[in-house]
Amino acid sequence: MKYFLLALLLSLPFINASFALDVNTATAEELQTLKGVGPKRAEAIIRYREENGPIDSAEKLMSVPGVGASIITSNSEELTFSASKTASSPK
Repeated sequence: MKYFLLALLLSLPFINASFALDVNTATAEELQTLKGVGPKRAEAIIRYREENGPIDSAEKLMSVPGVGASIITSNSEELTFSASKTASSPK
């Protein structure tokens, strides 16, 4: 049992390193797991993608009010930008 717990604890950094969050399909709660993103920024990201379509790059994500280079840099390993079929088309 001790060895199982030790192996589990040693594997935790690898589990976290493989975490990826798709900006186009993430819920407000999921977006809030990112560093520097609280409820208001999460809602701003969702509003932006609903009004403008999928966010396909970090540069486009920085078009969201309140999202700047520091948020992108802090979360660069977690962010993905796949095209979402559920996101609305640009108006």
